Amino acid sequence: MCSRRCHYIGTIEPGRGGAIMSALILAIPSKGRLEEASAEIFAKAGLQLKRDGSRGYRGNLPGLDHVLVEYVSAGDIAARLAEGSVHMGITGEDLLREEIPDMESAVQLCLPLGFGQADVVVAIPNGWVDVTTMFDLADVAAEFRTRHGRLMRVASKYEHLTYDFFIRHGVEFQWLPSFGATEAAPNSGAAEAIVDITSTGTTLKANDLRIPEDGVILKSQANLAAALKADWSPEGRAAAKRILAQISAMQAGEKMMELKFIAPAPPEQFIAIDDALMHNAVASDGAFACTMIVPRDRFPDMRDALGQRGIAVIADMPKFIFGPDNNRAYERLTGALA
Repeated sequence: MCSRRCHYIGTIEPGRGGAIMSALILAIPSKGRLEEASAEIFAKAGLQLKRDGSRGYRGNLPGLDHVLVEYVSAGDIAARLAEGSVHMGITGEDLLREEIPDMESAVQLCLPLGFGQADVVVAIPNGWVDVTTMFDLADVAAEFRTRHGRLMRVASKYEHLTYDFFIRHGVEFQWLPSFGATEAAPNSGAAEAIVDITSTGTTLKANDLRIPEDGVILKSQANLAAALKADWSPEGRAAAKRILAQISAMQAGEKMMELKFIAPAPPEQFIAIDDALMHNAVASDGAFACTMIVPRDRFPDMRDALGQRGIAVIADMPKFIFGPDNNRAYERLTGALA
């Protein structure tokens, strides 16, 4: 039986533009930095999230009539995607992989969004000087069981990720649920090691903990993900295609620089243009008005090469780049839904 929270799959309720069938339900984090960053990403992509009041739990995307936005906690978004009661949502990959053990069968990671980056890691006391790898930790765990008659305890909120990673490395352990101040568990004697999420490692260092050389379980960030078990209508697919195309084009633009300059000769005579995504040179009055789109990491070399010839450059980042390969994310999604 469908729960109340999936009541609106397939419809936009009356009073929100009428009974428009086959809506795409888009779940957005309801508060904090994840909500702000999600709104920023959509705005940069030309898709303005409009929330029903600062604390409302519904909203819309003006210009996309078949999209209903729901504001949900990041943890619940993973569960909603797994059960198919929303079509798309933004949440961390760590939450998706923890909540959905066989994630690939239920959820498609469409686009990484470049915020919410953090690593899920194993952390051990600095005093364990002989432990540098997970192989070493497996030896210590076996010795610990022999010496103490019990399993080494590992505190974490990540049950599935911890079990998968430790079993894969042959480490015997007992999982202890920990949903706050996990980094303090070894010093307090509550556990011998931990699995936690960290972005800078500062908290781990402050608690005299370190990460084994191969102790990174997952490099996580916020993703726009899609539910493979949802009821996907043609209108829902069309809305997903538009959303993915806009965000993909924005992300492609962020990786490029647009250069404009006046040159005394065709640009290929004095700079390498093979790396340019696009280039154009128009001859006029013995000079060439040039426009090039180049990868950001090639921009400094090209700027310097032009500067050495006394050529001034106007540089800007293109807002969008649409191309034949622009919407691979949607192609992958349709392939997974087939």
